[in-house]
Amino acid sequence: MATANLIENRTFDEIAVGDTASLTRTLTADDIQLFAAVSGDVNPAHLDPVYAETDMFHRVIAHGMWGAGLISAILGTELPGPGAIYLGQSLRFTRPVGVGDTITACVTVAQKRAEHHVIVLDCTCVNQKGETVISGQAEVKAPTEKVSRPRMPLPDVRIASHDRFRQLMARAKDGSACVTAVVHPCSADAMRAVAEAADAGIVVPILIGPAARMTNAAKDAGVDIAAFRVIDVPHSHAAAAEAVARVRAGEAALLMKGSLHTDELMGAVVSSDTGLRTERRISHAYVMDVPGYPHPLIITDAAINIEPTLEDKADIARNAIDLAHVIGIEQPRVAILAAVETVNPKMRTTLDAAALCKMADRGQIEGALLDGPLALDNAISEAAVREKSIVSPVAGQADILLVPDLEAGNMLAKQLTFLGGADAAGVVLGGRVPIILTSRADSVRTRLASCALAVLLARAATKAAPGVAGQRRDG
Repeated sequence: MATANLIENRTFDEIAVGDTASLTRTLTADDIQLFAAVSGDVNPAHLDPVYAETDMFHRVIAHGMWGAGLISAILGTELPGPGAIYLGQSLRFTRPVGVGDTITACVTVAQKRAEHHVIVLDCTCVNQKGETVISGQAEVKAPTEKVSRPRMPLPDVRIASHDRFRQLMARAKDGSACVTAVVHPCSADAMRAVAEAADAGIVVPILIGPAARMTNAAKDAGVDIAAFRVIDVPHSHAAAAEAVARVRAGEAALLMKGSLHTDELMGAVVSSDTGLRTERRISHAYVMDVPGYPHPLIITDAAINIEPTLEDKADIARNAIDLAHVIGIEQPRVAILAAVETVNPKMRTTLDAAALCKMADRGQIEGALLDGPLALDNAISEAAVREKSIVSPVAGQADILLVPDLEAGNMLAKQLTFLGGADAAGVVLGGRVPIILTSRADSVRTRLASCALAVLLARAATKAAPGVAGQRRDG
């Protein structure tokens, strides 16, 4: 018989008519996602809650074969167990199974046939109400030799559904497209990013750069730019200056980086006379969709401020809080990161964290809960918080991670992206308009999500009271 650490089979000679085995599982939303990924069955009855509401069951239901898989698990691990050969299975599906339903699968030996060592088993799956959801019979060739093996652990699987980015896109599409000054889109990748956002109906591009090079880039990308407005300038430096001038003139509501270097674009943006600066410090933020994390995670600053001062960090926090509000987080939790969770006079990051928290207490940073210093594990892991007995409204459930410097933020974001399977949508905040920064390594989904973020920010700014957007709030 199987134990917690071993799987043992029952040979044909050991099996008697009437023998039974069972297992119980509770269906989760992740179970449905995983089954869809393995089987390729993306029937909206299983994956689309909006469609499922209109279906006969008025809720998302499991694939029928998910329950059948529980029967297969019993046959392969319990009765008969390892060495069994599945010969046939009849199934009748009598009730749907939804998320949260607890299903008990049971098999009972009904017949034994000495020829070829075949056994027939009655199979049922019953929900928590005692209602039969699946019934049938299985025919199995039982093993004749005893097998006892260590029980192999199940793999640790994380679901990356990207629903959060799809929701961002849906919100961005629910409104007018934003006129966007696109700076020097002179590569195929940059031109594809523009075309994708335009095709999605969220931006109306103005292409600014050398016309011949932009035309060749569009041809290389297979993109038709005939419908786009084109402004011909000789080089990338001129493109950045011209794009900023068009934004200042009110011709565009967004700025989008093409194939020039970020520092060249930002040089035009922060110019004291002709740029897009406000009284608020300009900063960058990633909105990350991290598999296994229960909500969006904002990381700031990973691209603009190299070694921010305390005053800079206050504005970086304010920018990130405004972004969190726009994406629907009413009172974001801001974790101010350091290597430790205690204030150490020899570590400036911990002193800055303590000062930022006191600024929030005094109303100099509003609209969020701040706490720090917090090490990364204490910011995002409730288990780590319990282990260290930290009492905090932020620890373990942060919405915003305010990093000590650009290097820490950049490394953290890229680790989550390339090792953790996260998606990262980036945007520059604190200027007159949002600025879309995309990378050649970004997926189509990430590029579109970055544009969607900027569109939502631009719309929110137009609704804000005059004189509020972009101003300091430090008294």
